[in-house]
Amino acid sequence: MSFALRRQDIVKEDLPVKDILTSWPALRMESQVFAEFHRITNVNLRNQFYSELDRCTPRLIALLRQKALHTGKMALALRKLLETYDRQEENDVNTRRTLFLRALPIYLREDASEFFKTYNHEEEPDIADTPVALFTTGENYFSSDSFFLVVEGEVVVRDLPRLPDAFIVSFGLIYAFNLQYPKKLIHMFTFVQKVLMLLDDGKPLKPCVLNLKNELLKN
Repeated sequence: MSFALRRQDIVKEDLPVKDILTSWPALRMESQVFAEFHRITNVNLRNQFYSELDRCTPRLIALLRQKALHTGKMALALRKLLETYDRQEENDVNTRRTLFLRALPIYLREDASEFFKTYNHEEEPDIADTPVALFTTGENYFSSDSFFLVVEGEVVVRDLPRLPDAFIVSFGLIYAFNLQYPKKLIHMFTFVQKVLMLLDDGKPLKPCVLNLKNELLKN
């Protein structure tokens, strides 16, 4: 099936993810998710995402440390996250990327508990009725080395080594499957789309996203 016909089926027929994967199982492969995203947007998902993420990270970390000094639920959540980050033995690029992605919904005052999910490796996680989520064992996203991605209650991609890798695959699959962003993470995914991926849809940014964008542009 050609790309044009496949997109027509996915978009117009509003096919369930399970049916799409039956027709095109290659979308279970990370490389094919990136290729499909490029066909849809003409943007290299991995290169664009990591380039902008890494450029914004130093400024965001500085903002997080400022916000963590305040009072309130957001400040408390940021302090806990930063304490975990500061305890990591390796402060490499992947650790910083993980901090960015875990902190972003907190900064934007969104609830990521239904998207970033953990489970006990001795038990099977409950994935039924899961729209889109990243699963890993344990509570420390910085040291976890295996993630899997669930879409519409279906395990789509397994054995993703780091949270940032799992996140960009989830972002690519949302485009490939023509899905809506998770309802509780609209601001986070809009930030990724418009600020990191530079994919503008002509709609104005919500104030919280615009404010963060402007803060990250400051020297």
